[in-house]
Amino acid sequence: MHIPGSKILRVVGPDGEQLGLIPYATALNTAYDRGLDLVLIAQKADPPVCRIMDYGRFKFERDKKEKEAKKKQQVIEIKEVQLSCHIDIGDFNTKGNHARRFLSEGNKVKVSVRFRGRQLAHTDIGRDLLNRFAEYCAEFGTVERPPKMEGRTMIMFLAPIKATQAKGSTKPKSDPATDAARDKGAANAAKAPAVHGQKRE
Repeated sequence: MHIPGSKILRVVGPDGEQLGLIPYATALNTAYDRGLDLVLIAQKADPPVCRIMDYGRFKFERDKKEKEAKKKQQVIEIKEVQLSCHIDIGDFNTKGNHARRFLSEGNKVKVSVRFRGRQLAHTDIGRDLLNRFAEYCAEFGTVERPPKMEGRTMIMFLAPIKATQAKGSTKPKSDPATDAARDKGAANAAKAPAVHGQKRE
């Protein structure tokens, strides 16, 4: 934006103090004299508002805050694990370990059991299976939504425990004694502002 030297601006100082209505040329010289920049912050105001500041430092701190905010943002995905009513111990443990890993990475897990034919008359088997699965993953996640039928499929959702999310993508460690016991159980079942001045060297 081109501003005539005689254009009257409302100028704000480095510490937020009001410097009043000042011609553009005077405001620019004031900024230069302080070794700072004159930044247009409200172009459509009448009169336009400018601030005297260290724009380089302002931009650095703004970019730093944006990067830190992005680091803190965590994208939570929903991973799915499918079980069958007659799942064997090996598959149960394999899928259980997958679910543990997903939860330790901060993701939610959707666990489903699909009933085929006459199995639909014994949904209690699927519910028991999902409950055992939740117990197997208890160190890494909690039941967010208990087992519920949707059509011919029973679905349960597990949510990560916050304390485990801090571990990042670390692979869950296996406790032989605990796994053996569980195996047995399974067997049973902003735009940047315009800068109108640069610092003098």
